[in-house]
Amino acid sequence: MSAALLEAVRQRLAESGAEPTPAGVAAALRAQGRLLGDAEVLGVTAQLRGELVGTGPLEPLLADAEVTDVLVSAPDRVWVDRGGGLELTGVTFADAASVRRLAQRLAAVAERRLDDAHPWVDARLPDGTRIHAVIPPVAVGSTCLSLRVARHRAFSLRELVEAGTLPPGGDRVLRALMAARLSFLISGGTGSGKTTLLSSLLGLVGHGERIVLAEDSAELRPDHPHVVRLESRSPNQEGAGRVTLQDLVRQALRMRPDRLVVGEVRGREVTELLAALNTGHEGGCGTVHANAAADVPARLEALGTAAGLDRAALHSQVAAALSVVIHLARDRQGRRRLAELHVLERDSAGLVVTVPALRWGADGFARETGWPRLLHLTGEKP
Repeated sequence: MSAALLEAVRQRLAESGAEPTPAGVAAALRAQGRLLGDAEVLGVTAQLRGELVGTGPLEPLLADAEVTDVLVSAPDRVWVDRGGGLELTGVTFADAASVRRLAQRLAAVAERRLDDAHPWVDARLPDGTRIHAVIPPVAVGSTCLSLRVARHRAFSLRELVEAGTLPPGGDRVLRALMAARLSFLISGGTGSGKTTLLSSLLGLVGHGERIVLAEDSAELRPDHPHVVRLESRSPNQEGAGRVTLQDLVRQALRMRPDRLVVGEVRGREVTELLAALNTGHEGGCGTVHANAAADVPARLEALGTAAGLDRAALHSQVAAALSVVIHLARDRQGRRRLAELHVLERDSAGLVVTVPALRWGADGFARETGWPRLLHLTGEKP
């Protein structure tokens, strides 16, 4: 089916207000002097519906259960990540304008603007898919579109072991960590699997406990019967109505949480979270971007300083609030791994540092100097 004919049918449907149903498409095709068989009409219908109310050429990729990310950097450069690194697909768009139209329509579905005055958007679609788009001239040459696919069911720890994210027997350590109600952060880079692992761990929380999630974009989907989900909100076109992650953490504390969870700690909300974990809210957790577990104290220090905490106060709060850092990384083949697990301690200067307790090993975790401390925290026997 030629692009010109598809455009003519699209225009006909728009002018008549008809839905892109098989009957509507057949009528529009007859108006163009084209008579097609049932199979061809259904094919055109599916293609048009994908462009008008779906994700166009990307629909087959997003329907693939193994795909976690779809990245469009040019009309003929569409990439996916199935857990083993980026792969170039054979999917293409007709031209750069087609990519821009899709990005703008998806932004509109998420109730956001994407135009010359607002050349980028970061939002969540109704099905949970996270969309980020940047249009020219900010994006040079073509609209860049990134889609993070929402998984509607959390992985079990057994599945993560089978997938190679956890080493054999690694699930036992994490179960002990959750049972001991230790407060922890999961660190790692973008796409390393932090949200995936956190969702799995929250599924281990006792069913008599209440989990309250505070997120910028609602991505956590723990398998748990008592979850309250709070999501931040951008200001409207008049600049009003903004709800920050810091606001959400404050409200979450008034909702009787047994487990307070911050989807990603990246701003002033760090002060509220640390204060909460220092006032009886055990088992709190979240994720943070960091290159290594050892870098997490410095990352928290930077966030706390920006929020107005001095260095000594910040480290005192971190020492009392957090016990463990779980770090995820990708190996050279692009596969996600739980690379290391550190415990937190103070050094001679009173500053918080991380001490390696476990390190990834193909046959199981390799024990490091912090292993006895981790055993003590979890109450496990050697």
